[in-house]
Amino acid sequence: VQLQASGGGLVQAGGSLRLSCAVSGSIFSINLMAWYRQAPGKQGELVASISSTGANYADAVKGRFTISRDNAKNTVYLQMNTLKPEDTAVYSCSVFVSQRRGSNYNTYWGQGTQVTVSS
Repeated sequence: VQLQASGGGLVQAGGSLRLSCAVSGSIFSINLMAWYRQAPGKQGELVASISSTGANYADAVKGRFTISRDNAKNTVYLQMNTLKPEDTAVYSCSVFVSQRRGSNYNTYWGQGTQVTVSS
């Protein structure tokens, strides 16, 4: 299972970015899809997650970020609006995948994509 994240970059405060993470490989079912971030000198944090039961967000991004998924494309998105300098971090995607009917789900990670928000 491979994850390819894209969409990071440099943006001014108040701007928007959309991150994408495409999942490929031997996949039977994808349960949870999520975005994490880690800023320099800080612990990593869960930004948002989405499953069949709905989406959840970190308090710091509620109302500004929206996570969505396209099951036909095995892709998860993170629309980030009203970006703040404190959103600057490396953003990574993670998915919970079953590769065969009846097999266990395992967690897979993509490479990070840098998001930098200038003031």
